[in-house]
Formats: sequence, C-alpha cells, structure tokens
Amino acid sequence: MIWRSVVGKLWVTILLLVSVVLTLLTILLTQFFENFYDEQAKEQLTKMADRLVLIMENDSNKEEAIRITREMAEAYSMSIMIIDKNQESFISTETQGETPTIPVSVFNEDEKLSNVIQKKKNIYINGDFPIRANGKELEHTMIIYGEPYGNGQNAGGVYVYQSIENIKKTTDQTKYLIFLAAGIAIILTTIFAFFLSTRITAPLRKMREAATSVAKGEFDMKVPILTHDEIGELGMTFNRMGRQLKSNITALNQEKEQLTSVLSSMADGVITFDRKMNILVTNPPADRFLQAYYYESGMKTEAEGSVPKEVTRLYQQVVSLESEQMTEVDIQGRSWVVVMTPLYDHSVIRGAVAVLRDMTEERRMDKLREDFVANVSHELKTPISMLQGYSEAIVDGIAESEEEKKELAGIILDESKRMGRLVNELLDLARLEAGHMKLHYSTTPIVPFVERIVRKFQGPAKERDIQLNLDLAGVQKEMEIDPDRIEQVLTNLIDNAIRHTSHGGFVNLSLESSERAVKFFIKDNGSGIKEEDLPFVFERFYKGDKARTRGKSGGTGLGLAIARNIVEAHGGQINVHSKNNEGTTFSFVIPRMMK
Repeated sequence: MIWRSVVGKLWVTILLLVSVVLTLLTILLTQFFENFYDEQAKEQLTKMADRLVLIMENDSNKEEAIRITREMAEAYSMSIMIIDKNQESFISTETQGETPTIPVSVFNEDEKLSNVIQKKKNIYINGDFPIRANGKELEHTMIIYGEPYGNGQNAGGVYVYQSIENIKKTTDQTKYLIFLAAGIAIILTTIFAFFLSTRITAPLRKMREAATSVAKGEFDMKVPILTHDEIGELGMTFNRMGRQLKSNITALNQEKEQLTSVLSSMADGVITFDRKMNILVTNPPADRFLQAYYYESGMKTEAEGSVPKEVTRLYQQVVSLESEQMTEVDIQGRSWVVVMTPLYDHSVIRGAVAVLRDMTEERRMDKLREDFVANVSHELKTPISMLQGYSEAIVDGIAESEEEKKELAGIILDESKRMGRLVNELLDLARLEAGHMKLHYSTTPIVPFVERIVRKFQGPAKERDIQLNLDLAGVQKEMEIDPDRIEQVLTNLIDNAIRHTSHGGFVNLSLESSERAVKFFIKDNGSGIKEEDLPFVFERFYKGDKARTRGKSGGTGLGLAIARNIVEAHGGQINVHSKNNEGTTFSFVIPRMMK
C-alpha cells in the first residue's frame, strides 16, 4: 500500500505539516480580522460620535450639519440617536426603511445607556437590543457608542450604533477568502508533495530493486545515477558495494570450491562437528564410513548425526581436554583410525574436526609382514636343520658305506636346491611387487606355446594316472606376451592341479580368444579349496595344509602370489572358483597388444 511506502509517508508528512501550519494561520488570521473589524467599527462609531458632539456644542446650523452627518452614517450603515437632558429624542433614523433602529425608550430605560446623559460617561456596548426593521420589532445584536455633550439646559447624549451583522458579513467574507486560500494551498501542497516525494524516492525504489536483485545473487545489477546529491552519492556507494560484494562472493566461491575439491579428493575421511555434535561437513570417504556404520547398526541412512559410540566418546574427550585425541574403530571388517582436533572460535571451542584413515590395508600388510617373517623362518628352518643334521652325520662318520654317504649327500643337495628355489622365488616376488621386473614382450604363437607346456606335464600326469587335456578351439595364432613369465604361470597352475588331483582324475587346459584378450582356464576335479581359504590363496606362503606337512606335494606357498603378480604386470586379472572335494578352476585373462 502507498501509505506504507516512503512516497506515502513523505507525502502525508508534508501534507500534515502544511495543513497544521495553514490551520494555525487560518485561526490566527480569523481572530485577527474579527478583532480588527471590531476595533475598526468602534473607531468609526467613536469618530462619528465625536463629530456629532462638536456639531451639537459649536455649530450654529445644527440642522444642516446633522443632516450631512446622518448621510455619512447611513453610508457606513450606522444609526444615530441624539437625546437631550429631558430625555427627548432630538434626531433618529428610525424612519430610514430597512435600517434597523432602536426605540428611544431603550436608551432612556437601559441603565448603561442612560449613564451617558445622567453621569456624563462615554460608553461602548455590544449586546442584544430590541429593534424596529421593516415595521417589525426584533431582538438584534448591536454595537452602541454613546458620548455626552453640552452643559446645563443644552446637555444631552449622542448615540451612534450599528448592527453586528454588518461586521459579521465582512468577517465571514474575509474568512471565506482565507479558507479558500488555505484549501487551494493544501491542494497545491498535495500535488507538490506527491511530486517531490516521488522524485526523491524514485532513486530509492531503484536501489530497492537493485538490492533485491543482489539478494538473489545478481551482483551485476547497478543503480542509475540521476543526481549528484546525497542520493546520488548513495547510489554510487551502492554500486561500489555491489562490485566489492561480487568480488568477495567470487573469492569465497573459489575458496569453497577449492576446499570442496580438496576434501573430495582426499583419501582420508573428514567429518566436521559443531558444539552440539551435529555433523556439518563430510567428504566421500567419511560418507562411506558412516554408511558402513549405519548398515552394521541396522539404521537407515537418514539417521543424520548418528556416529559410532567410540567417536562420541572421543568427541567428549576432545571438548573436555581441549586437545587432539585418537582412537581406532572397527566397522564391517575394516579398521579406521580416527584423529579428532578441537575447532576454536577465538578462545571458545565451537566444534571439532575428525580425520578418518582406513588402516585396513596397513593392518593387513602388518599381518602379512609378520606372517612373512614367520613363514620364511619356518620354510628355512627345516632344510637348514636337515642340512646341518646330515652334514654332521657325514662328518661324524655315521654313514659308513658309500651308498649311505651318497644318499645323505643327495638329501643335502635336494634341500639346498629347495632353499635356492625359495630364495629365487622370494626375489622374483619382491621384484614383481616393487615393479622392478621388466617384462620381455615378443610375438608368441599361442598353439605351439601351450602344447609345449602341456607335453612337459604329460609324464607327471601319467605317473598319477591323471588325464591331461588341451582345448584350443577357436584360438587365434599369436599374441604379445613375455613367454617365459606366462609359462611360469601356467607351469605353477598345472603343477598345483596335478598335485591336488587324485588318481584317475583329470586336468583340463582350455583357451578362449577374442580380438581384445585371451583367457586361460585350468580346471581339475581334485580335492578343491575350502570356502574360507579362497580369499587368501594368492597371499604369500599361504597353504591349505595348516599343519605344513611335507612331501613331494609340498611347496613354498609363493607360486600363486608370483602368478598373480605376473598376470597383473601383463595388465590382466586372475581368479579362482572352487568347491571343496569337487574341484577347482583357475582362470586368467591377458589383454592383446600389451607393450
């Protein structure tokens, strides 16, 4: 509404101010003119009475003088009454048509009017008196001025009076002109005030529109500068503020985007809490941490603000101790280290920031390192003990015959070779995992390459009465590989399949070829791998034989780990599927044109 706008308020303010001023001025002028006309009427009556007194006292031709005076009085709408000492009328205007006249008896009977003759006093009276006008007697408001004249027998009183209606008419006319002027002034003031307020507030409305646009994020909006006064300076200041605000918002957005990018690209999770432990900011790793916690707790993901009880206790410690704290949380089989630091607002803690690091791989590597040391020690302990024992037997002469000495020497040689294989396999695995082993690619014909490897195992397969089959249907002729390393993979997988397949079983080697890759399958119907052992078959020194029994079927536990690293070095992937006591299938994929 217009009354709530600056235009309406300014318009009403100017209009009320001018109206109050005009009202006061009208009242004062009206009072002034009423008093002025009263004083003017009294002065005229006084002058007329003084002239009649002079005529009555000094003029010899009184009749002519009174006639002239009476004509003057009639010109001013006055009436004259002259009464001598004997209370007889000397002259009056009671016969003058519509001019109201006061009967002589009134002057003689009225106490104040009679004092003019009796006590020689000048009087001025304003009151209601009976009059005669147009042959009728009425009550009328009159102003009367009386003045005595002469002495002795020539004494009397002169009365000059006038109807108040004459003065009232003049006063009303003046009031009408004053009110008319005031009304015109108010109308002009209204128009002027509306024009002035509209002109003054037009730039303010532009600023309001610009401010609304800025509030919506449109920082390019500018206020047109139409004047060079205070409002113009305000507009220039507003434009300057808009430019500065845009610059600041742009800088803040850039910093926010940079911070968001940093948080999103961090490998560690970040959670920011406020004073009430409400979650303010998270990044993707932290979201995964919370999702895992929600799933483990059977909660819905909408349960915002819920964190593991370990994190809650850690937050309480951070707030109470005002220092960095750390704890470890295990969720869904993964280990998370949580480091929490307080956030300060000046000297008051306003929350905390928690950094979550997934230490699962580190813990796994620590365990593997411990297992590695234990496994290497275990693998070396037996051959070293055997070397030492059989060497002492030879030195001490326990083996007497040459055949016994050759047998002991053969055992020592076998254990030495076994230790050499273990050391070489460890070196190969270390080089593969460190990425230091260079692959020597060459264009290798697939069919002769695979047939040669299968022929190599035909002997051991026949010894165990195992059928070794080769399926090369639809295989393309050649591919780019390191033939020695792929042969090492196939040798390890086929050897494992033969060693873990019972007499009368089978081992199948099949290939599937496409334009993009070649897939190898080694399938047997042997003892299989237990389900709980499947995730660990490619780990170093892992064996399904928990007792680590030895014999011809025993190995170092490094073959599958080396095979996995060779396949991955070729850009491929190796997998295993197995059922206990039903058989196992190893498969690996080698992409083509891998150089």
